[in-house]
Amino acid sequence: MAFDYNQYIRGGKLPHIWCPGCTYGIVFKSLIRSLDAIKQDKDDLAVVSGIGCASRLPGYLDANTLHTAHGRALTFATGVKMAAPGKRVIALSGDGDATAIGGNHFIHACRRNIDITVLVLNNYIYGMTGGQHSPTTPKGHNATTMPYGNIDPNFDIPKLAIGAGASFVARGTAYHVPALDKILIEAINHKGLSVVEIINACPTTHGRRNKFKNATDQLLWMKDTFMPLAAFDKLPAEKTEGKLPLGVLYKKENAPEYCETYAAMSAGVRQKLEGRA
Repeated sequence: MAFDYNQYIRGGKLPHIWCPGCTYGIVFKSLIRSLDAIKQDKDDLAVVSGIGCASRLPGYLDANTLHTAHGRALTFATGVKMAAPGKRVIALSGDGDATAIGGNHFIHACRRNIDITVLVLNNYIYGMTGGQHSPTTPKGHNATTMPYGNIDPNFDIPKLAIGAGASFVARGTAYHVPALDKILIEAINHKGLSVVEIINACPTTHGRRNKFKNATDQLLWMKDTFMPLAAFDKLPAEKTEGKLPLGVLYKKENAPEYCETYAAMSAGVRQKLEGRA
């Protein structure tokens, strides 16, 4: 029997706004399957986004959703989690939304290790606002703001997240769909700040400027570029040039979680104040 996606899609919102060939629909379906697999109660789920093509995804999801300001998804998500620590909170951003204007919020959410799942949909460009280069645009790639090739070094989002203190960091792609489903289930179930970079194709503003003939070419590039971590680690350094690992890249269990630490501190303060009364 085919999977019933309609049970998780908000009525009257389709068709979606994404361009033909955009892979955000693939990621949307993977997220739905993952939520279904863990039997997530939609009333206990909050999905928060900022601004951009990727950030439109929560609007199609039948759950508690917030479409917020550019780069501020994690500030709103933090507020939701602090106010309702028992709720499941997922923050969703594009590469520019998360690591450019939202960069400081990203690293501080990681260092706090607050129990939020952060999905960074990385298509290497600002897709919605005109094709400007983003912090993840590969060197040499063209964009409207780098018409002769990007000269900026680009962020490695998983390494940034690990360095900032996230306790779960993974990478998936829109091509490796079964693996992405498993990664999302593990990330959502992890207690602490989970970051999943999801590599996506933007044929409209990135692909056509960078010699990809169509979206299929971009998916095939993902197939050739990303490999499971276990296979990646077995290769000598010269064989991994131009390749990137896929899967759960870092995981730390039982790291102090921010809401619990805050609650314990508050309880201690109340005890002291009551003792003085």
